[in-house]
Amino acid sequence: MNQTRTFLIFALLAVAYMLFMAWEKDYAPQPPAAVAASSTTATPAIADGSVPGATASATATAPAAVPGSVNEASAQLVSVANDVLRLTIDTRGGSVVRSELLTFPEEPRTRRNPDPAPVRLLNDEREHFFVSQSGLVSNQGEAPDHRAIFQAAQTSYALSQGQDELKVDLTWQDAAGLKVTKTYTLKRGSFVVAMDQKIENGGSAAWQGNAYLQLQRVAPVQQRTWWQNISDPSSRSFFGAAWYSPEDKFESFAFSDFKKPRERVITGGWSAMLQHYFFVAWIPQAHDPNTYSTSVINPDTAQPIYLIRAVGPSLNVAPGQSLTTTSRMYIGPKLQGTLDQVAPGLDLITNYGWLTVVAEPLHWLLSQLHAFTGNWGVAIILLVLGLKAALWKLTAAQFRSGAKMRKLQPRVNALKERYGDDKMKMQQAMMELYKKEKVNPMSGCLPVLVTMPVFFGLYRVLMESVELRHSPFFGWIHDLSAPDPFFVLPVLYVLVMLATQWLSPSAAGMDPAQQKMMKVMPVLFGVMFFFFPAGLVLYWVVNGATSLAQQWFITRSVDRAEEKAKAA
Repeated sequence: MNQTRTFLIFALLAVAYMLFMAWEKDYAPQPPAAVAASSTTATPAIADGSVPGATASATATAPAAVPGSVNEASAQLVSVANDVLRLTIDTRGGSVVRSELLTFPEEPRTRRNPDPAPVRLLNDEREHFFVSQSGLVSNQGEAPDHRAIFQAAQTSYALSQGQDELKVDLTWQDAAGLKVTKTYTLKRGSFVVAMDQKIENGGSAAWQGNAYLQLQRVAPVQQRTWWQNISDPSSRSFFGAAWYSPEDKFESFAFSDFKKPRERVITGGWSAMLQHYFFVAWIPQAHDPNTYSTSVINPDTAQPIYLIRAVGPSLNVAPGQSLTTTSRMYIGPKLQGTLDQVAPGLDLITNYGWLTVVAEPLHWLLSQLHAFTGNWGVAIILLVLGLKAALWKLTAAQFRSGAKMRKLQPRVNALKERYGDDKMKMQQAMMELYKKEKVNPMSGCLPVLVTMPVFFGLYRVLMESVELRHSPFFGWIHDLSAPDPFFVLPVLYVLVMLATQWLSPSAAGMDPAQQKMMKVMPVLFGVMFFFFPAGLVLYWVVNGATSLAQQWFITRSVDRAEEKAKAA
């Protein structure tokens, strides 16, 4: 098959995929308009509807817990950190209102910016509001929900040298003798935070209620230039919520889906809020049935708050007895291959969509190559070379056919002059010529059809895999998941494709306008690659360069074979 058909197949598939992504972007939920940010030092006031009702008894309507007089004290912020995670806990409710991922900088490290600020995932600023909350509710008395004021022994905790675990206690107690201790546990090198709520009933009556876990956030505000919207992979990533059940597996909900509240009982599941590269998830005890639900707080405001919640089973604590509920929270990156060790199904957080069957093996292979080379760019190059080696025979057949077709070009031009505008007769004559000379014009279709899924699968891997985020290659490329800042790789791609066209036979029967289009097509694709991640363009440049070298080698081999045949 000649290079013209290869270009056309590539163009059709690329345009189809781009149209699909554009359709997804057009019909995705639009972010709400930004509101003025406020410099709060604690969680902003949330509507009472964010507190669930207790389900412990047969009472039809369970009122929200009403804070007691002890809750009227002022709240304070407590800093808690291990070596990879720094949390800010608001003693109002013991909510985690800020989280900084210490090993993931917001911007790539460069000479001008050697120590960029870490990614802040949870955030109590109103414009980026995203908090993790927990609490207790009861319809028979007081219970500390996420508005109650807890007490902390100090305002700063940090993992010491040689210490592998850090525990932070927050306490609440009412006048009737009910005491609740909320304990956060962080371990060295882990993004998993354990959270226990110990309920001690020092009163004279039994206490009955429920524990709940919830995440609240506003939709991300994206006030960017057109270039940022095109070049930033996060603009094409999923933002929203999800939960997991052993029966139905992974279910995701865009913010627009929150208009219709959802509710279901799940045992052995989890709930999460997702964004590009990172997520936060609450993981209850696996053996407890939890009622999961979604809702919108203040839906008619400029910046509504989206909530996903899990309410646990009934808790009963007799006088003089205690009971402890246990849950875990993951605050961190979408590290593939490790999340299922935290909770079943958590690896599904990295969702490649319909390209999963291609993208997951590519990510695994790239990870193995990266472990060997220590550089994701070199791993991409080795991936190309491996694929080219696997497809050597197929592409060799393509280039041999192309070399023979190039030799037949004068005869094809003669047929064109003979039949003029009668394209049907010309096509028949060309097919007879190809058959006589044993040339198969379709021999290049299979290599293209094999490499295109790899191309799109790698695109998803580079866009979604946090491991490649801010990964440098060499020289000017500091981030393989972002476009080439100086467009060197797209220009190299254009040069490679122009050289490939020069070695390839021209398409017979093509009018001058079509021939001009084929000549400018490499430039058009080069411009398109301006907006693609540098790692993807690197893949295509190396793929094109190796194909060019293989084509040149095979063409020379065919020429030498013909020269030897004539000499004999």
